[in-house]
This record gives sequence, structure tokens and C-alpha cells, in this order.
Amino acid sequence: MLDPHELTHSTRVFSCNYTGPFQLLVVHTRCLLVQKGSSCGAHEQAQQSRMGLCWFLLSFLFHSLYAHNDFFTSIGQMTDLLYTEKDLVTSLKEYIRQEENRLEQVKEWADKLDSLTNTATQDPEGFLGHPVNAFKLVKRLNSEWGDLESLVLKDTTNGFISNLTMQRQFFPTEEDQTGAAKALLRLQDTYQLSANTISNGDLPGVVHKSRMTVADCFELGKIAYSEADYYHTELWMAQALTQLDEGEESTIEKVTVMDYLNYAIYQQGELERALELTKRMLKLDPNHQRANGNLKYFEFQLEKQRKAEAEKKEQEDKKREKKVLDKRDAQRKRSKDPLPERKKYEMLCRGEGVKMTPRRQSRLFCRYFDNNHNPWLLLAPVKQEDEWDRPRIVRYHDIISDSEIKTVKELAKPRLKRATVHDPNTGKLTTAHYRVSKSAWLYEYEHSTIEKINQRIEDVTGLEMDTAEELQVANYGVGGQYEPHFDFGRKDEPDAFKELGTGNRIATWLFYMSDVSAGGATVFPDVGAAVWPKKGTAVFWYNLFASGEGDYSTRHAACPVLVGNKWGESVVNMTFMYY
Repeated sequence: MLDPHELTHSTRVFSCNYTGPFQLLVVHTRCLLVQKGSSCGAHEQAQQSRMGLCWFLLSFLFHSLYAHNDFFTSIGQMTDLLYTEKDLVTSLKEYIRQEENRLEQVKEWADKLDSLTNTATQDPEGFLGHPVNAFKLVKRLNSEWGDLESLVLKDTTNGFISNLTMQRQFFPTEEDQTGAAKALLRLQDTYQLSANTISNGDLPGVVHKSRMTVADCFELGKIAYSEADYYHTELWMAQALTQLDEGEESTIEKVTVMDYLNYAIYQQGELERALELTKRMLKLDPNHQRANGNLKYFEFQLEKQRKAEAEKKEQEDKKREKKVLDKRDAQRKRSKDPLPERKKYEMLCRGEGVKMTPRRQSRLFCRYFDNNHNPWLLLAPVKQEDEWDRPRIVRYHDIISDSEIKTVKELAKPRLKRATVHDPNTGKLTTAHYRVSKSAWLYEYEHSTIEKINQRIEDVTGLEMDTAEELQVANYGVGGQYEPHFDFGRKDEPDAFKELGTGNRIATWLFYMSDVSAGGATVFPDVGAAVWPKKGTAVFWYNLFASGEGDYSTRHAACPVLVGNKWGESVVNMTFMYY
């Protein structure tokens, strides 16, 4: 079976304009240039020189502030890309306006001369017998046609091209596009969504519905194909083919889509389907070289397979049961999925977790809590709700205000960087494919709000904050998640938190700073618990027993965000020195 040829593909990219700081930079830079440069309306050369310097300064300053990519890992930072794209569209429309104005002038000139020449050529000598007509003809050909030539050759692209060139260096990368594509595939698996559902934009809680084109589906299939993920390659190439069959116009040809689909089906062991698709390809393109080769190959392999099955059937005296192939499980085996509890984890993310017995449920309560008459909570106790019994997980309602959330986001957003995990082998921080988010660390000395939040956590939990990690703010990206993990270091990880300079993690306190339309739950696969995000609340649990031993039932995960923008804040994970 021949592998589909590599296709040259255009990368669909976005731009990354940052409305706040970037706009300020534009204003300040312009002021600087006007003060130091020549006056407005001076020589064009000087003006162009100033413009070039302006773009250089903007490029340098912009890059110094926003040099970090990985846009797909943070919806909060991706929102800034929309403003860049809007700015580019404005610039493009201005170019179109100038171009239309230029063409309108050319059209008016052509219409005028068309009428004039039609009249003049009916009686050339009589027309030129009028001295004014003779003079104007000479004048037009000597000078006015030259002016028209200049108008036709006038370049109106400078402003748009300059803007595009400057911003392009800050566009998302190929890695971002691949990351966003893989996020869609992850959401598809976790929430058991069909390719057609995603392509039509029929997601729960969605406000701004968006449909995928044939080219979008094809690109998603190609990215899966490049990862040797033939399960998803089949799903998305089949969706692209379906949309083409339904009459959607596209520059992607059916034969090209079928070529990839055919290979993906073959790789999953379905020879008969691959053969049928090959025959369909040849009806569309009888001269398709690879399809002709595959036709002979598939027919040979099927005949060989049938003979082998016939021989086996003769040897066996009983009916052979047909094995049902789970394609996704097969793909996981091929990709060596390291997560043993993935099915249970994904079920919990879909809300299909373990249901508590009525007896256990009856032991969960809501209460006003003052933590043993803490002076700061006597007059204003907090609202505490039991979420789970073993391990004990509690939620605090109205524990952080909208204004505090706003302040925390404003402090964190400029600093967001790709979230890291602790490498148990080295004790150092590193990025990982199973944690898709960006995070920022906030210190209480930076702002009074952070100090108040830390004090509130101390009052409610009764744990001192002196040895806690700094407040960590996380913003999840496209399909953002953090697969099952422990917050505490196990016995075989003595240097788990060496780089942070802290001891083991006694407890975790997690604020939810946004509501999420769909997905984004915090789940505990070992016990079947699922806690759903609710803005203004926080959840709390202990990671260690009183003996200092780790509580392995606290292994938890942040489910992929299906629809919405998830912001979380934790004294992550609320760590304290254990003695």
C-alpha cells in the first residue's frame, strides 16, 4: 500500500495584536516621532523614513512584551489575536477603498475617452478640423495618458503590506495550529462527539456557532495523519468527503481526500473497505497511479486472506466468532497511551461518574463555617458545602469577589506562560503534552488583593501560609486540560519539589474564577468524584494524611474545556511545609 503523497498546504494563521499595551505603544511611538521628526506634510522621503522607524520601534517593543507563543494553550491570550485580526481587516479594507477609488478614476477616464473616440472616428478629418480638438488630442497623448499611466501603476499596498509584515512575526506558529487541532481531537474523544457534530458547530452551551469547511476537516485529518493517528484521520477525511458529496464547494479535490482516507482505512486492517474506496477513486480518476497500484495490491491481499480463512475454517470444527474491533483502543495501543485510567477519567468528564449511594449522599451538608470561631470569620462566616466524603472535598461559595477576580486576571495576563509540571526524575519544571494551559505566579507583596486572598485562605483552612507556594493563576487553552496527577510527591520522588524549595504538598486550594459553558470539571478517577467550575467558589482537600503519608485517592485531573474560557487560581497546589 502506497502512502499518500505529501501535499503542499497553506498554513492558516492568525495574528496577535494586544489591544491594551500595543495601542499605547502605537500612540507613544507616534508622539515621539512627531516631536523628533519633521512637521506633518513634509517631504515624502522623510515621512517614509519615520514610518520605517515607527515599525521598527513597534516591532522591537512588541516583541519584548509578547515574545511567548503557545497561543493555543491559553484562551485568555488568544482573545488578543482577535484584535490583531480586526486591525488587519481594517487595514485591508482601507487598501480596498484606495484601490477602488483608483480604479474608479481609471474607469471614468476610459468611459469619457470611449465616447470621445467613437464620435471622432466617425469623421476623423472633420473632427480634427476643429483646432481645439486637434490641440486636445496632442495634449492628451503627450501628457494626460502619461498621468493615466502613473495612476494605473500607483501602488496602494504599502500601508497594508507594512502592517501585515510587522505583525506576521507575532502570528501563531505551526506548533500552535497543530496544538489547536489536537485539542479538537481530544475534545472529540473525551466527550464522544462525532466529526459531523463538531463540523456543524453543534456543541452544548455554544453562543457563537461556527461551521467547519471541507478544507478545515481536511487539515484536521492531515494533522492526525502526520501523527500516524489513522483513527482520527479516517474520521475527518470521511467528514471532508461527506461535505464534498453534499455539494460544498472547495479547492480540495475528492480524489485527494479519498487518497488519505483509503490509506487510513487500510492501516486499520479493513481491506474490503479500502478496496471499495479504491474502485470509487478510479471512477473519478482512471489514471490515478497510486489507486491503480493499490487496486491490484488489495485484490491480492484479500484473496490471500480469504484462502487463509478458508483453510482455518476447515481445520476448525466450530463457528468462529467475529471479533469486534474497537478502533480507538487499537489506536491507543499504537500510540502507547500512558494513561491507564483514561476511560474512567473521560467518563467522569462527561458526567458519567460513580453515583453516591443515598446513604453517603445524606451525610453531605452545607453550613456556615467560622473555623473554630476564627475572629475574622465570626461576623462573616463562609458558606461551606461538602462535595465528596472520601477524600473529603469541600467547596466554599462566594469566597472571591468579581472585583478581586478582575484584579487577579489583570495582574496575571501579561505574565502567562506555558504551564509546567515537575519531572520526578530531575526535580525540575518542564512542559508536558498532558497539561494544556498557561499560568502565572503572583506574590502577595505585589498587590493588596493578593495579600487579602492569602489571608482569607489562612483564616478558612487554619494552615499558615509562610511555607506555601505563591498564588498560581491558570488559564486553559483550546481543549485545555491537565490529565490525572498527584499534587503531592510520592516516596519514589524525593526531589519532586526541590526547585521550588518547599516540602511536600499538604493540601490544595483551588479557586474557580470563571463559569464554563461545557466541560472543565475537576475529577478524581480513583473515587469517581467530579467537581464542576462555578465562578466565585473554591474547593479544598488534603493531599496528605495526618501521618504525612500521601492520600492516593486525591489523584485528580482538569477535564478538557469543551466550550468556554476557564480561569483557575490556586496557592498551587496549596502547598505547605510538612514537619
